[in-house]
Amino acid sequence: MTSSMVLLGILAFIVIALVSAGVKVVPQSETRVIERLGRFHAVLPPGLNIIWPFIDKPKMVYTRNMVGNYARIVSTSVIDLREQVYDFPSQQVITKDNVTTEINALIYFQIVDPKKSVYEIENLPNAIEKLTQTSLRNVIGELELDETLTSRDTINSKLQAILDEATNKWGVKVNRVELQDITPPESVRVAMEKQMQAERNRRAEILNAEGEKKSLILRSEGEKQSQINQAEAVKQAEILKAEGESRAKVLVAEAEAEAIRRVAEAIKESQTDPATYMLAMKYIETLKEMTSGQDNKTVYVPYEASGVLGSIGSIKELFKQ
Repeated sequence: MTSSMVLLGILAFIVIALVSAGVKVVPQSETRVIERLGRFHAVLPPGLNIIWPFIDKPKMVYTRNMVGNYARIVSTSVIDLREQVYDFPSQQVITKDNVTTEINALIYFQIVDPKKSVYEIENLPNAIEKLTQTSLRNVIGELELDETLTSRDTINSKLQAILDEATNKWGVKVNRVELQDITPPESVRVAMEKQMQAERNRRAEILNAEGEKKSLILRSEGEKQSQINQAEAVKQAEILKAEGESRAKVLVAEAEAEAIRRVAEAIKESQTDPATYMLAMKYIETLKEMTSGQDNKTVYVPYEASGVLGSIGSIKELFKQ
């Protein structure tokens, strides 16, 4: 009885071991490549899978794990189907103008064909790393340092196209490549800083010169406009003055004409000669101006006193009327 129980226990253990070895649960976004007697048999989908123990075995592959800041390649049967990122250490590359520069890159890729990733390449992580490094050297070697610093998007696109084409036969899809740091030598950085400072100074001087130029132009335009306004003001003042003098002369002439008309009418009524009247008035005005000075004691007597007196008498008679 005891021997039978022991035998049953051994058989139960063997059955449990066989069942455990034959049942494989694959998590989502992972897979296993199964070999039967050393030959490819199947790629296990996510979920519960049954295999033949000791006949079917998962294929061991290499994967890259990060330990702190260092990468380590380990052997495992798990194939991760998610997008993965490899951060490669900095490497020295030489540009087209013979400048040694340190560059490190990131590559984002995804395994799309697990069978190819296992059987088409022996060590996929190492192959991707070496291919990225050599491709980066080739791309940077075609560019000068200035182009390298200002054309990251172009470099990323070129690297992504090269790596995607090369890794297609490995069942890998390269989604994108990113350059993290581009570090030129110290001497080149110092020269670039001096160049940038000189460029900033040049731009500052240009801006100052343009500002002074605009200031002078605005000032000259302001002075020009001021002179134009002053000239316009003087012109308007002269025009108004001339118009005022003209109007005054017209009014004076009209007043004199009206006075002469009235005097002529009065003289006509008194039957006095108008010419004699006008001559007498001019004579009186002239005599007044000649004798208007305070120190002037000289008295001028006309040559024809009788004629003048006759004129004055006529004027007297006129005003009496």
